[in-house]
Amino acid sequence: MPDAGHRRPPGRAERHQFNLGRALPFLIIAVTSLADVLTPDKERFERLLVAAPALAAVTWSVRGTIGIGLLAMGVRALLHLGRSETLVPELLASEVLLALVTASAAWVSRVRTRYEQDLREVTAVAEVVQRVVLRPLPDRLGRFDLHLLYVAAAAKARIGGDFYEAVQVPGAVRIMLGDVQGKGLGAVETASVLLGAFRATVNEAPDLATLADKLDEGLARYGGWDPESDAAERFATVVLVELPDGEDVARLLSCGHPAPLVQHGSEVTPVAFADPSLPVNLAGLAENHHRIEEVPFGPGDRLLLYTDGVSETRDRAGTFYPLQLRLRGWVREPAAELPELLHRDLSAYGADGLDDDVAALLVARAPESR
Repeated sequence: MPDAGHRRPPGRAERHQFNLGRALPFLIIAVTSLADVLTPDKERFERLLVAAPALAAVTWSVRGTIGIGLLAMGVRALLHLGRSETLVPELLASEVLLALVTASAAWVSRVRTRYEQDLREVTAVAEVVQRVVLRPLPDRLGRFDLHLLYVAAAAKARIGGDFYEAVQVPGAVRIMLGDVQGKGLGAVETASVLLGAFRATVNEAPDLATLADKLDEGLARYGGWDPESDAAERFATVVLVELPDGEDVARLLSCGHPAPLVQHGSEVTPVAFADPSLPVNLAGLAENHHRIEEVPFGPGDRLLLYTDGVSETRDRAGTFYPLQLRLRGWVREPAAELPELLHRDLSAYGADGLDDDVAALLVARAPESR
């Protein structure tokens, strides 16, 4: 299941491609030598040996590249001396050429290995930042199973403008899922501020309305500390959920966020927000009264929170993704498999695949038999 910390191991095809790349210089040396031996002397295939160190620079270390270059030089000398005429100037010229190509290839290999080392270090830092900003969710909190789908829109990125958090507090489980306006590092910065505000106040806040106010205050305070920050100019839609212990209900508060879907048996319906709040960081535009909705949430029920990267995916005709209809067709599927089903279906449905951050969190309450 794709999520914030997910990394696929290299596939078989990738490993084979990598091994072939390392073997290619030796293959060139072998084929060139064989062709030169089996053809008349006037056919000079040994000139192709310069390709061996050049290709070695792509996959081999500096020492490996130099070693392959020296091997090509040795094979070149043997092939030349094996002919009836031994022209020393021609041999020296070809060896000098191979030495120059090997030296150049070694320099390229050094630059490449340094770049790869820098990339590994940056990736390691990014992974740490990702774990701090978007921590992996537990599989279960209290009575509830959590199943996450998270895909960042940016290629190779692990985090985007969508964010989530779920914690167990005294007497309840509280969940937040949101979507920052825009993309890029500014959206990630805003998401990190809101996550920090949520974590700092989620235990003490008496209700979801107070928690929503704290999100606004946290982002406003951050903007005051750093007025030049891009985060101070962005807003975010957020949905907050509280699942109290000992009650078969779910309490929800929406700050301009798409309505979650609730599954009772085979019926899937959106949560009806009579008076949704304004998005976070827009509360100053109008009087903002937080209204909490309460819906039944008993054994066997499911609650799907999602961002607009899911609901606003369009096909080639411009039709929005029919999330509610899809979820009705999956009511009998195991909850743990729904995020992967949703991911595959979204990727196939979108005209250009997934071109926006996608976050979906399925909260499932096990039947009483469990």
